[in-house]
Amino acid sequence: MATVERILIVGGGIGGLSLAAALHRRGFTPEVVERSPEWRATGAGIGILANGMRVLRALGLDGAVIRAGAVMRHWSFCNARGEVLCTTDLEDLWGDVGPCIGIERGKLHDALLAGVTEVPTRLGIAVTELRQTAGRVAVAFSDGSQADYDLVVGADGIHSTVRTLALGGASPRFAGQVVWRSLIPTRPQGVDDMVVVMGEGCFFGLVPVGNRHTYGFGGLNAEALEDPLEGRLERVRCLFGALGGPVPEYLGALGGDEQLRYDAIEWVDLERWHTGRVLLVGDAAHAGPPHMGQGGCMAMEDALVLSECLRSADTVENALEEYVSRRRPRTDWVQEQSRAALAAWLLPAAARDAALRERGDALLRARYAPLLPAP
Repeated sequence: MATVERILIVGGGIGGLSLAAALHRRGFTPEVVERSPEWRATGAGIGILANGMRVLRALGLDGAVIRAGAVMRHWSFCNARGEVLCTTDLEDLWGDVGPCIGIERGKLHDALLAGVTEVPTRLGIAVTELRQTAGRVAVAFSDGSQADYDLVVGADGIHSTVRTLALGGASPRFAGQVVWRSLIPTRPQGVDDMVVVMGEGCFFGLVPVGNRHTYGFGGLNAEALEDPLEGRLERVRCLFGALGGPVPEYLGALGGDEQLRYDAIEWVDLERWHTGRVLLVGDAAHAGPPHMGQGGCMAMEDALVLSECLRSADTVENALEEYVSRRRPRTDWVQEQSRAALAAWLLPAAARDAALRERGDALLRARYAPLLPAP
C-alpha cells in the first residue's frame, strides 16, 4: 500500500464523489473541495450503463440508484417519423455486469453524497495554486488557506482548473454539435426504455428516469453559438418539432425556457494525465462526446481503479503509472467510439437509417464489447 496520508480531491461531481467513496472504503483519508457554494448536480438526467452500475455496486451505492431511477432494458433508434430502425436488448448485451439505469442527475448526486458522509468536504472553495516539492503538493485555496498533500486529484470536469494549473494548455475542443437537455415530470407514450429519434442533421433522445419522469436531449450539427434563455423553448420546438415518435409529446410537456440547459459538445485530448503527484480523472482527463453514455461511467471506473492502484502499489508514483496503464486503453476506446458515433448519428438520413436498419444492433454490441470485462 502506497504511503499517502493526505489526498485532496478537487471537484464534487460524479468522479470526485465516487473517488472519495472508493478511497474511504480502502482505508485512505481523502478530503473534497468543491467550488460551488452548495451541492448541485450539473445537467438534467443521465443513463448509467451497466459498467457504471458495476462500480456503484462495488461502492455499496447501487441499491439507492436503482430505487431512485428506472431500469432501461432496451435501446432503440428510430427514423424521423418515429419508426423503429433497430433495437438492442441491453440485458442480453451486458449479462450479469448489471442493469442499465436512467436517473435524474440530482438523484444520482444524492446517492453519491450518501457514500461520503464520513469524508471531510468543503463547499465554495476553489484551488488557486499548486506547487510541488519533494513528494508533496502545496495547495493554495480561494479562501486564503493553504495545505500540503501527498496527492491531489483533479476531478473538476471538462473545464478543469487543476488541469490548467498543473499541465497548462489543452483546452477542450468543440465537436461540431450542440445539445439541449431537459426533464419533464411525465412519461410520453412509448418511452419505457431509451429511444433516439434520428432526423436530418439532428437527433432527439429520451430516457425514462425515476418517478415516471423523462430525460430528453436534443442534438444538432451546428457552430458553437450562444443560446440565450429567453425564447429557448420556442426555438427548440422549432428545431425538433418535425420529428415523430414520442418527441412531440415530450416537447409539448415542457413548460418554460428555464427547463432547457444548452451546451456545446466538447472533448479533451491529453498526452499525459499526471505530473508528479497531481493527477486528473474523469472529464478533466478524457472527456468525450456523450453519444456512448460513458462520461459518468468512465469517471466512476477511474475512481475504483485509482483506489485499487493506491492500495496495491508500494509508492504513489508506481500507483499512478499503474493507473494510467490500466485506464488509458479503455478510455481511448471510448473516446474513439464516441467520436465515431457522433459522426454516424448525423450522417445523411438515408445512408444512416439504412445502416441502422441493417446492422445497428451489431454495431452497438461491438462498441460496448470491450467494456464488458471489469476495468
